[in-house]
Amino acid sequence: MNASKTPSETVHIIGAGLAGSEAAWQVANSGVAVVLHEMRPVRMTEAHRTDGLAELVCSNSFRSDDAANNAVGLLHAEMRRLGSLIMRAADANQVPAGGALAVDRDGFSAAVTKALNDHPLIEIDRTEVAGLPPADWGNVIVATGPLTSAPLAEAIRQLSGEDALAFFDAIAPIVHRDSINMSAAWFQSRYDKVGPGGTGADYINCPMNKEQYDAFVDALIAGEKTDFKEWETNTPYFDGCLPIEVMAERGRETLRHGPMKPVGLTNPHDPTVKAYAIVQLRQDNKLGTLYNLVGFQTKLKHGAQQRVFRTIPGLENAEFARLGGLHRNTFLNSPKLLDTQLRLRAQPRLRFAGQMTGCEGYVESASIGLMAGLYAAADARSAALVPPPSTTALGSLLGHITGGHIETIDAGPRSFQPMNVNFGLFPPLASAPTKKADGTRLRGNEKTVAKKQAMSARALSDLDRWIADHLRVQAAA
Repeated sequence: MNASKTPSETVHIIGAGLAGSEAAWQVANSGVAVVLHEMRPVRMTEAHRTDGLAELVCSNSFRSDDAANNAVGLLHAEMRRLGSLIMRAADANQVPAGGALAVDRDGFSAAVTKALNDHPLIEIDRTEVAGLPPADWGNVIVATGPLTSAPLAEAIRQLSGEDALAFFDAIAPIVHRDSINMSAAWFQSRYDKVGPGGTGADYINCPMNKEQYDAFVDALIAGEKTDFKEWETNTPYFDGCLPIEVMAERGRETLRHGPMKPVGLTNPHDPTVKAYAIVQLRQDNKLGTLYNLVGFQTKLKHGAQQRVFRTIPGLENAEFARLGGLHRNTFLNSPKLLDTQLRLRAQPRLRFAGQMTGCEGYVESASIGLMAGLYAAADARSAALVPPPSTTALGSLLGHITGGHIETIDAGPRSFQPMNVNFGLFPPLASAPTKKADGTRLRGNEKTVAKKQAMSARALSDLDRWIADHLRVQAAA
């Protein structure tokens, strides 16, 4: 770290997950010194396994990389334009995943860790910040994620004047590739879609007939589950990451219309028979030796997991590198507690980033870390940075976090909930496209596709203008 910097000029970042790591990178690349505080391995969490920075504790997928048609793909593109370390490491460590960007989790974490360790303006402090940061830390980003340590979480709760909302999140099992029976399973991406680093045959597919599916659903519902502690009994689930057995309990056909949908896939072992349901596995590491069960987050006990998941055709002799699990998450009522630059209204020296602000997903968390880093760097040089346009993925997500979903008709509970980036957060187009490039009229689903593509094009154009007008001026300041 540059010793000439004073404590007030230095930005302190608590938590080195995806959001904290990205924030540190953005601050340091703006020429401002950073101390990045990470309590692991001195103190571990319920979900982490290593001391690596930006460790992926759930899926290894960054979801769609299609910037023209998908909001998260658009967010990828915007982050790349802003020099994102998280996206750089993801691109360098991608593994085949159809239309998605998935990564080798160990290689990804190692790349982020090395980049931050090697940066001359970043100091990594491996101690826990227990409670509120010291008063002389004038510029702080709290990016401790959904697994914030109890002393810091309690201090934030007291400072904010209200309880943080808690919910449960779950992780999916990982299987050794060589233990999968490929005489029953096969490689294919849904609709043979080719994605980054992929071939169109990137997922392992395990088919079920109706009898097998019904027995599987029964086993999920009957399987022994993780017990809740007394203080956890009223904690809800986040719908974007439901345990598979909870989905099964919501209706016998729920899984067939969710992670086990059989559409877009043909079994080469029996091409004339349509599977009733299909379990997909996605490559989890660059070597291709590990695959995770897509959408199979679970709270089943480990013995039940092995017994139930080995009833899946192709997984009869599956060896698990990691079994699924459950952990408790917390997030702030950000529209009420944070200002438009992610600062805590009750104590503006504290800025928040990542999943604890009420965004859901790796990329969304990292993107809020990116913006928190840019804001903190501007503060450190006594400059002002206007938010990115609301027409961009970054701007729309910030708008959701700092201004959305707070109004209520009555005195009931707030409606703010964790959310992935989606086109529903973007302002509408001034005029929706009605014709194709050749002049013919758009029909049916073509209108929806054209609308998304127009919103994406608008977003990238507006972001480029914002970068030219504001970030280059800031960098030259």
